[in-house]
Amino acid sequence: MAKRRPPAVTPNTAIGDDVDLDRDDVRLPDGTRLTEQRAEEIVQDVRARGGRPSLTGDAAVSPRVSFRLTPDVRDRAAAVAEREGKTISQLAREALESRVRAS
Repeated sequence: MAKRRPPAVTPNTAIGDDVDLDRDDVRLPDGTRLTEQRAEEIVQDVRARGGRPSLTGDAAVSPRVSFRLTPDVRDRAAAVAEREGKTISQLAREALESRVRAS
């Protein structure tokens, strides 16, 4: 059976009605009640994480490229990346940049 992926959430995604955490009993995965204070802590934590810096050097989102591999190539790439202390994405980016420069 295929693994189910959650739907993408964008700034335009309808979220639903606001929740009154003083009135409504909302539980976190660990079973504790979600309070206004805890909700604010979660928001601050998420905001502090940010993401990877843009490759353009600006605050803009870097374009994405994705492609499929055979399991063997993916496993070999993972081994090379691990030996070099990189992610597979970094390894793939370097290979693509090198190929484009050479053309």
